[in-house]
Amino acid sequence: MFRRLIATSSTWFTVPLRLAVGIIFLAHGSQKVLGSFGGPGLKGFTSLSAPYPFMRPAWLWMGAAAVSELIGGLLLLLGLLTRVGAFFLACTMLVAVAGVHWPIFFAPKGFEYPLVLLAGCLALLVSGGGALSVDLGLSGSGGRRR
Repeated sequence: MFRRLIATSSTWFTVPLRLAVGIIFLAHGSQKVLGSFGGPGLKGFTSLSAPYPFMRPAWLWMGAAAVSELIGGLLLLLGLLTRVGAFFLACTMLVAVAGVHWPIFFAPKGFEYPLVLLAGCLALLVSGGGALSVDLGLSGSGGRRR
């Protein structure tokens, strides 16, 4: 099972996508968890209401979203358990698109930005970490194409 999670090829096309999406989520997650870059911090973010009524207690779901962004961004940046990080981030962005930003399309309050991040996460979920990832090193392929 672990081998299937980290399986990836030595392709380079995922590297810029993985690094960009990882940096974005790491920055946004650090705002929400650590209060960096003028963010609300974990206490401030978990005090917000959840997007759906079934998400109770709200602090648990909001905390899970914040930690997913921070840890998921770090996992993508390193290319470590890329598919796991991409899955949690895709789930977070799906809720952001459908539950927070819908039906407005254009930024700053619209869903276009979280939709692009969702698409990037889905691409990494399918492809894996690619070249320059910890997953590639752990998979034992040594840079060979799979």
